[in-house]
Amino acid sequence: MTPFPRIVVAAPATGQGKTTVATGLMAALRDAGHAVSGHKVGPDYIDPGYHALACGRPGRNLDPHLVGEEQVAPLLLHGASDAEVAVVEGVMGLYDGRIGGDGFSSTAHVAALTRTPVVLVVDISRSSRSIGAVVHGMATWDPTVEVAGVILNQAGSARHADEVRSSISLPVLGVIPRDASIATPSRHLGLVTAAERGESEAVVARLGEVVAEHVDLEAVLAIARSAPALDAVAWTPPAVASGERRRVAVAAGRAFTFQYAETAELLAALGCDVVPFDPALDASLPSGTAGLYLGGGFPEVHAADLSANAALRAEIRDAVRDGLPTVAECAGLLYLCRTLDGVPMTGVLDADAEMTSRLTLRYPVATGVADTLLTRAGEAVTAHEFHRTTVAPTVGPTPGWSVDGAEVGFASATLHASYLHTHWAGHPQLAERFAAAVHAHG
Repeated sequence: MTPFPRIVVAAPATGQGKTTVATGLMAALRDAGHAVSGHKVGPDYIDPGYHALACGRPGRNLDPHLVGEEQVAPLLLHGASDAEVAVVEGVMGLYDGRIGGDGFSSTAHVAALTRTPVVLVVDISRSSRSIGAVVHGMATWDPTVEVAGVILNQAGSARHADEVRSSISLPVLGVIPRDASIATPSRHLGLVTAAERGESEAVVARLGEVVAEHVDLEAVLAIARSAPALDAVAWTPPAVASGERRRVAVAAGRAFTFQYAETAELLAALGCDVVPFDPALDASLPSGTAGLYLGGGFPEVHAADLSANAALRAEIRDAVRDGLPTVAECAGLLYLCRTLDGVPMTGVLDADAEMTSRLTLRYPVATGVADTLLTRAGEAVTAHEFHRTTVAPTVGPTPGWSVDGAEVGFASATLHASYLHTHWAGHPQLAERFAAAVHAHG
């Protein structure tokens, strides 16, 4: 049994201020001298970037759909190793999960799986005593979920906050006033990433100051310390026998900011040295590159810069066509197309991409159509998809996946490119196959 202080920061709905409060709590606790581990319920890549700035260590995701229920607690312990307290930011409303899944992969689901007490953040700007009914409902809806305290956000005045406080039977841990200066800008897929905001560190520092001023940190820590011991063992990536290591170039920079921390850890354990590079700025791939990983991000925002780096685009086109083992997810798929919104990309794929007004958001189970770099025919893998672009054609001669009866993506023995994001800690065979191809190529 592993004792470990931890809390989940949740809310009745999206837009209540959980990212602001969760990130601020992480920063405030770190500023108070605590080693803090930041986590995010669900597949989102953006919030963990802010968590990483607040905690000074990688942000982590906890998603039962992507990794399986049995891996959630082990991944929490893995990410929180050497930390004194973990702060887990929820997703959407406390009980909102996968559509049609009866709350599966919701914040409540993760809180129950990890036996973690919940601190509820509630925006009180448009109500007063009715907040008491909302909190009561949240706290009593599911007996397996412990709502241990409340933070009131967007308070208009002390009198307003007192009226709300009088309606709540749970401990009120803090009252945060309205403050437009701590808002985080957003774009077509959510918050602007931490890597793209020059003032991100200052914003996170400001969030920490606000939370430290208006929230009782000792009361929050007392709730975190009340969490029961976990009957789980920390996740560790499967390792291979020592041998000659190979270099995997991983896209980074402002255009490629989405990657689960465990991806690099898995590759490192499998004998690969992960070397980041910036497709918008670097003149060439890292020397000795034996594999290429192009994760998610916003290439549509930085298409001009990516296109202007013609030498690197040509090098990648030739290397991938010559058999360099390559995995591309979402943003990586766009980068491998001929064009993105009419601007030249690498041209690895005979396809073109463009922005659309339609948001594609789903939590599918994808099935391998053929034996490829990553997939095996008939093998099912959980994934998520989140974008406002389209690619035409949607599928190559060898599909990457079959999803909801439709074949999508582009694949071969050395390439796998599609819109789908997968979490390799939940499907380590994908990392193992990619690493094996890297070693064979190198």
